[in-house]
Amino acid sequence: MPDTNKTVGKFHNQRRINPVTDWIIRLLKGTLVGIGAILPGLSGGVLAVIFGLYEPLLKFLADLKKDFVKNVLFFIPVIIGVAFGIFLFAIVVEKAFGRYAAIFVCLFIGFVIGTFPSLYKTAGKKGRSTKDMVILIISALAIFTLMLVGEQQLVNVTPDIPVWFGSGALIGLGLIVPGMSPSNFLIYFGLYDKMAAGINNFDMAVVIPLTAGVIVCVLLFAKLASFLFRKYYSGMYHFILGMVVGSSLAIFPVIVFPAFKADMLSASGLSFGATVALCLVMLVVGSLATWLFSKVEEKYPREDLF
Repeated sequence: MPDTNKTVGKFHNQRRINPVTDWIIRLLKGTLVGIGAILPGLSGGVLAVIFGLYEPLLKFLADLKKDFVKNVLFFIPVIIGVAFGIFLFAIVVEKAFGRYAAIFVCLFIGFVIGTFPSLYKTAGKKGRSTKDMVILIISALAIFTLMLVGEQQLVNVTPDIPVWFGSGALIGLGLIVPGMSPSNFLIYFGLYDKMAAGINNFDMAVVIPLTAGVIVCVLLFAKLASFLFRKYYSGMYHFILGMVVGSSLAIFPVIVFPAFKADMLSASGLSFGATVALCLVMLVVGSLATWLFSKVEEKYPREDLF
């Protein structure tokens, strides 16, 4: 007969986490989600899924009255992190992203690779059917094709308050629809560099409507997304998983491979070999970091947070 006290003690120790450490971890997660929200080729939603923030966020926004104080306290470091990530990366975009885009992006693709086993396991938590795998493949092919077709810039839009509000709504949609990269659309419309400059310079004519657009979009679509998850958990998660896979694969021909062209190498000041080596290092570092992180997360089940 098993030792009940020993089993309970082991279970208890497995699930304990230092509150300060937990707060810092959520802050770091939020920072990475914020960076992902404006990083070309990725979406904040993808990273929110990867870091286990997506479902809790939807549950909270879909029913704000339920455990309101507890949820707000949980998401405070996440929100601070998201804001910090967006402002931090806006500075990086202006200074260096154009020159080292492929290297930065490879780090984030590594994040996706490292957590894919955990995501796949989570997607099949309530069962996995042939239909779910078909959904995964179709969604992966769809987002991959969309990103390749839309690779070229479409048109230059003159920025104003309604345009920045719409841009914020796109970013918010990227949080609700993992795999969608709002930054790609902003690049296509010639708004990405202007947005980065506006954020970096704390231009309130950009920051305020942009923020308002994010908030309005997230609040409007969170309830719908939460309903779909409750009713079609397996299908929705495999849809998201397909979006993650397709968007990650599309990043290579859209952003990474062009960095190996002669003009891009000249702009970065790096040789072909150095660029390839740095991209591979970033892939490995990102993959290893989030793989190890996912192993740590397994000791503290996400369900315990709510």
